[in-house]
Amino acid sequence: MVNSFFATSLDEALRARQNPKLIPYIGGTDLMVEGSEDVSYLFLNKVPQMREIIVCEDTLRIGAAVTFTEIIQHQDTPEILKEACRQIAAPAIRNNGTVGGNIGNGSAKADSALIFMVLDANLRLASVGGERILPLKDFYQGRKKLALNPDELIVEIIIPRFGLDNFYYQKVGAREALAISRMSFAGIIQLEEGVIVHFATAFGAIADTILRPAKIDKKFIGKTIAEAKEIKEEYLKAMNHTIVPISGRVSIEYRKDVAMNLLKDFLETKGI
Repeated sequence: MVNSFFATSLDEALRARQNPKLIPYIGGTDLMVEGSEDVSYLFLNKVPQMREIIVCEDTLRIGAAVTFTEIIQHQDTPEILKEACRQIAAPAIRNNGTVGGNIGNGSAKADSALIFMVLDANLRLASVGGERILPLKDFYQGRKKLALNPDELIVEIIIPRFGLDNFYYQKVGAREALAISRMSFAGIIQLEEGVIVHFATAFGAIADTILRPAKIDKKFIGKTIAEAKEIKEEYLKAMNHTIVPISGRVSIEYRKDVAMNLLKDFLETKGI
């Protein structure tokens, strides 16, 4: 058994990450469920560079070790992300669970990951050899399959600061106490002088990865609300073809119906 390592700086963490037997650990709310005893961890919850929320001119940089509670309490966090974090499990989980762990878990049910996906977030990934910025949509390659090199860490999530106020978010679960998504949906629409300049949707717990149908969403870009209504059926038909749920705890038919109903409700709520 390899000894666990407590990193106190990003440099220390990246050097330790060169040991593939050390599993990155921050809040542990997902790892503890797996319950393996013969495991060594790379503890990251004391790395200051991963604990910050940095406000830039057009972006917000959220450290991977920032907890859901800290996101909720931060004044510059967009409301759509706060809303999703408020619905994550119980306070004890929100106090310990982190956005980096939620993303790194590789689950299509991850609540904060859904929001980062609809926001077209970028990830800052780092290793001893250097850093790279990767769009979140390219990070997920399948269930539990990530575009993360064995020696890399998720350091930050980078999201836009503006154009996020007009949003829609719904999480469907078996019961509130369970707090695990059977289906989740997020949408954003931004208008300037009556014209749609940004339109984005994302679906969680539908397929192996979070669904972000950006090419279909672009149908509404450059349209007024009235013009968007005219092509609404064309848009919904394309979405219906694209949304191909997988089987699981609930039926494929249920997932498909709920996904389309949430999408239609989003459109109607926003006047389309």
